[in-house]
Amino acid sequence: MPLRFLTAGESHGPDLVAVVEGLPAGLPVDVEAINHELARRQKGAGSGPRMAIERDRVQILSGVLEGRTTGAPIALTIANRDHAKWRGRAIPPFTTPRPGHGDLAARLKYGYPDLRPGLERASARETAARVAVGALCKQLLAHVGIQVQGYVIAIGPVRATALPEDIPTRWQQAEANPVRCPDPSAAAAMQQAIEQVKRDKDTLGGVIEVVALNVPPGLGSHVHWDRRLDARLAAAVMSIPAIKGVALGAAWEQAQQRGTQAHDAIRRQGDALVRPTNRAGGVEAGISNGQPIVVRAAMKPIASTLTPQPTVDLATGAETETRYERSDFCPVPRAVPVVEAMVAFVLADALLEKVGGDTLDEVQTRAAALPRATWPHARVDGAKHTFWD
Repeated sequence: MPLRFLTAGESHGPDLVAVVEGLPAGLPVDVEAINHELARRQKGAGSGPRMAIERDRVQILSGVLEGRTTGAPIALTIANRDHAKWRGRAIPPFTTPRPGHGDLAARLKYGYPDLRPGLERASARETAARVAVGALCKQLLAHVGIQVQGYVIAIGPVRATALPEDIPTRWQQAEANPVRCPDPSAAAAMQQAIEQVKRDKDTLGGVIEVVALNVPPGLGSHVHWDRRLDARLAAAVMSIPAIKGVALGAAWEQAQQRGTQAHDAIRRQGDALVRPTNRAGGVEAGISNGQPIVVRAAMKPIASTLTPQPTVDLATGAETETRYERSDFCPVPRAVPVVEAMVAFVLADALLEKVGGDTLDEVQTRAAALPRATWPHARVDGAKHTFWD
């Protein structure tokens, strides 16, 4: 059975809900680790006032007994504290769609008499449920040695240029500052850029990089478009609100290079097949190759701005300006755990697809037996073969 999840809930509804199906039985569930991930999503420079209200904590309603998964669907809920201010309240009509938001598109698709139903569900508040799901997936991946974490490499025009070579060091340095950037000089400039955009009553986007270490070769497949690991990662990350571009490894740089510059040489050290570079981001032909998985996500500036933007009042038909809805000035640092969550979900799904198993013990045993990037594992017979006889 494939790993899958659904979420439900609105930005100002009573709760967010997620149901996860397909995790093996026997996985120890650390609830406080899930809450830690939820807390990471609420912290970061550029956060809006909503984050001062919410204190996200998960409640597990099913699928876990005595601290371990049972193999049944897992139901998670996260309360919306802000709901109390909205419950039973008469709300003015929302008739002015914001450029860049889903307001107008949702109205045209679903025929809502008011824009609020669309914006309530399209809100990035839903990503709290995804982070909880991703935290469960991270816990599964950790049992086979896979780690997933990310950091910010750009906010607006400011780019990190001095990233530590060691990936765990990047993770550690990123968590030490409010913009989640592992380059201290760039982090300071990013924070200044966010403070300036607040004064300008505007918003900023940026680029997030997530790295997964110790991913074995062989996850995903080249045989069908929907089984390619890079395609699955791109689709999952692109589904996050405000993400407008996804790249594996150095794809954006590769587009400007020649083929002899763009690829990762294969060399031998003892029996190990090694790559001096990782421009492919750990995926070739839709299959993990044993290198770290590197996913980059480009996040646009958020659509809700204090400075009004041109729009049309859909009640009167008159040209007018947007009405401000509370939001972040720069959501990029807070989005890092969200991108991590979607990458972790895809990798957990691809791992379970590869090894199968109804219990954690089966998953661990089979994962440990997977071929690695070594000459003995990759050796071919070198004989001639008849092709399509």
